[in-house]
Amino acid sequence: MPDYDAVLFDSDGVLVEPPGAETQTAAIRRAFQSVGVDDPDQGHVQALTSGVTSETLDDIGATYEIDPVALWEAREHHDEQSQFEAFRAGDRDRYDDTAAVSDIPLPRGVVSNNHHSTIEFVLEFFEFDDDFDTYYGREKTVESLGLKKPNTHYVERALDDLGGGSALYVGDSENDVLAAHRAGLDSVFLRRQHCRSVDLSVDPTYELETLHGLAALLDE
Repeated sequence: MPDYDAVLFDSDGVLVEPPGAETQTAAIRRAFQSVGVDDPDQGHVQALTSGVTSETLDDIGATYEIDPVALWEAREHHDEQSQFEAFRAGDRDRYDDTAAVSDIPLPRGVVSNNHHSTIEFVLEFFEFDDDFDTYYGREKTVESLGLKKPNTHYVERALDDLGGGSALYVGDSENDVLAAHRAGLDSVFLRRQHCRSVDLSVDPTYELETLHGLAALLDE
């Protein structure tokens, strides 16, 4: 086991439950309606739910003859608010095993593709503030789409905050593993229920089913 200087974590699917598909879809539909598109194509709704690119956004804007930036701003606003509401209502929760994070005797950070403001909300709402030394989500801008994982932009910023050196990145998606590897970091793929059967095209350094195994892994 290498000696690490820090541990970085994804948020959705690692620290807190991922957003529900119905909640996301409803938020995207409200975003379309707010810019004058009352009955958007279901394919366009799904395209704005995840894996969005600036090119896709431009194409959708052209289809409905609306400003893609205005659509994106509406999308970000309604998506963010839907997440806040879900957390407050108890429809999304932190995972029970996140208590194990405080047992890790290394500097810790969060790097997520979710909004920076949503990560800030999560850390405060679930009283994670003392568990992490730095955190990054993306800005609610079109430009941020090109900086999401597997881009290493936010990973490297967090690592710099923690003093550089070697780190272990804990995530639940292929993009997490890819971002870690591109940044020269080892990775843990956390096989929670929602990604138990996922086949990865890139091998993580380690695999775990819960965060309880992380402290033991670091002690090896």
